[in-house]
Amino acid sequence: MYFFILDITDAVNTFMTRGGPVLTIIAGLLLIKWSLIFERIWYLNTTHKANVKLTLAAWNARSDTKSWNAHQIRLMMISKISLDIRSTLPIIEVLVTICPLLGLIGTVTGMMEVFYVMSVSGGADAKSMAGGVSKATIPTMAGMVGAISGIFASNYLNTKVDRDLELLADHLPLSE
Repeated sequence: MYFFILDITDAVNTFMTRGGPVLTIIAGLLLIKWSLIFERIWYLNTTHKANVKLTLAAWNARSDTKSWNAHQIRLMMISKISLDIRSTLPIIEVLVTICPLLGLIGTVTGMMEVFYVMSVSGGADAKSMAGGVSKATIPTMAGMVGAISGIFASNYLNTKVDRDLELLADHLPLSE
């Protein structure tokens, strides 16, 4: 088991080295993005459910659900839950957008290395250019994988949030 962990660590280290310094930035960005995504999933399954129960209890304890004031209080309750539940979703969406851009920065820096090797060696040394090519393609791939996986997670969270807010509005009935 110990050697298995060492093998994985060595493979990740080799991958990060081949990808260049931009890959380290992308890895940090992905760590932050997925931490926020898992935090939102945890929040939706724990704290959000408790907040909804408290809000429903407060609404059902009201004797007045007809007046203009009651309508405004209902809107305020829904808005408060909405603000709480959507707090980090824009940050996640920005991080998803930044992923491919950082991948392109990796492409540019890798290609600059290829052109430098070509200028120094005269352009005929394929082995020396391979390092620059890997530094160009690996960050691009990592940025795209991070963006695509983030899009799926972001869409899942947005759909779940919209559905939960709609259910909350349905469970706060207005008397006419």
